[in-house]
Amino acid sequence: MGFDTSLIAGFPTAFLFFIAAAILPLFPHGKIRGVFMLVVPIIAALMIWSIGFGNFAQIPFFGFDLELMRVDGLSRIFTLVFCLAAFLGNMYALHLRDTTQQVAALLYAGSAIGAALAGDLITLFFYWEGTAIASVFLIWARGTEGAFNTGMRYLIIQIGSGVVLIAGVALFFRETGSIAFERMTLGSLGTWLIFLSFGVKCAFPLMHNWLQDSYPAATVTGTVILSAFTTKLAVYALARGFAGTEILIYIGVVMTLFPIFFAEIENDLRRVLAYSLNNQLGFMVVGIGIGTEMALNGTASHAFAHILYKALLFMSVGAVLFRTGTSKASELGGLYRTMPLTAMFCLVGAASISAFPLFSGFVTKSLVLGETANAHYQWVWLALVFASAGVLSHSGIKIPFFMFFAHDSGMRPKESPRHMLIAMGITAFLCIYIGVFPQTLYAILPFEMDYQPYTMGHVVGQLQLLLFALLAFGMLMRTGIHPPEIRAVNLDTDWTYRKAAPSVIGLAARGIAVIWNAQIGFLNRHMNGMIARLNHSHGPEGRMAREWPTGAMVIAIAGLLAATMVVGFL
Repeated sequence: MGFDTSLIAGFPTAFLFFIAAAILPLFPHGKIRGVFMLVVPIIAALMIWSIGFGNFAQIPFFGFDLELMRVDGLSRIFTLVFCLAAFLGNMYALHLRDTTQQVAALLYAGSAIGAALAGDLITLFFYWEGTAIASVFLIWARGTEGAFNTGMRYLIIQIGSGVVLIAGVALFFRETGSIAFERMTLGSLGTWLIFLSFGVKCAFPLMHNWLQDSYPAATVTGTVILSAFTTKLAVYALARGFAGTEILIYIGVVMTLFPIFFAEIENDLRRVLAYSLNNQLGFMVVGIGIGTEMALNGTASHAFAHILYKALLFMSVGAVLFRTGTSKASELGGLYRTMPLTAMFCLVGAASISAFPLFSGFVTKSLVLGETANAHYQWVWLALVFASAGVLSHSGIKIPFFMFFAHDSGMRPKESPRHMLIAMGITAFLCIYIGVFPQTLYAILPFEMDYQPYTMGHVVGQLQLLLFALLAFGMLMRTGIHPPEIRAVNLDTDWTYRKAAPSVIGLAARGIAVIWNAQIGFLNRHMNGMIARLNHSHGPEGRMAREWPTGAMVIAIAGLLAATMVVGFL
């Protein structure tokens, strides 16, 4: 049973979330408000599924025709998974009595959905900035000074991304006369600025630190919601605007590799997952760079699966943080005794991100890897295989092992709250269902394809990779080579603008102040000397102030008058 599309075709789906956010405070805290927040994304998903493909909700705006609703194969799958993520995130946060976080979650999801459905670059810009403004409240809601400072850094970077985007749009319009959000080429300053804006939100290398800085600083539920939208919106934007741009292949490779080493030595498990998120984005970026229909299908499917299993991992770590007050690996361990269901769901997420057969990551990541090999990028393929093994180590093993099994921390917390378990259970079921029945996901991908992930060669090859990665982890642990889980601060490139840049600016400011004070002192001394000399000559006690005879004064005035007359006649 579907909706009457004639009634909903002109109504932007994102507005449903905005209206819900406006009226949410009218509901009392409790079951009614919780049910309301769960119903909104369900209705939105049904709207998108029923409306069909096409351009809807076109409005004039200062001489431009804006397309608020463009539904096609690419936008539909991202919109559907955004709705699903909003539902799961709201289910996980059902215990909240914080109106700010609830409203922010609705506005954030609505802005991400609106951006995914935007048919032009101006509409994209408004929603792009909407995601930044709404999401920062999920960080500030933690209420600590550190969260406030982190939120300010996050907001500056995200708003800055929007400023770069609108500058690129303006230049692009001047160059082409079009604001259509279609495939572009990196041939002008405008397109480069748009590309850079997308790259900031996608956490490209050297522009990635906002992710590891902000996500672990958010609230328990806020991190789960943050993990679903911002970076995947950037993946969608790159797939829409820059598919087939070869530089993305190499950017994506770097993205898959460098987080592995940071994640291995990180003690905070939410930061481990943030680095892992960056690693998984790299696979999607490589698929966009290859740009074939199969590669774009791989990117879209992997983004869909990634939102689910990454949310599941953040949910499990968040539940532990909720019960114990910490997410530090050095302080956890042995929690499977009192949190067995949370441990089981965490293992499902770990198996999914590690691409074990019968789990979602196996049937989506293989599309990107296979198309990379088919496009003859052998070294890129090898790098992605290495990155896949690294994922197993830092997310597939490290997260559940140190949180639930490594040693007995002595903590005996309660099992996760029921609504959190339901959210994790649904997400875990979807991770397994997609892995067992991948054709269900393949059927809604942007392009038609005929692909069978469960071939003997693929299954055996993946199992070999995973088993050798497990063996390597075991050997590293047994020999003591594996980095120990200790309380420490690991430096990343954000140190340059969080610590180094302020220190350099402070040192430069002090140097300039010394030079300025020296110059001012020099001028003061000379000016004081000059004033003293003038005072000696012309002051009350100076020689020029002495009494002169009247005749001498008359003669002086007469001489001055004569000189003036001579000058006047010349």
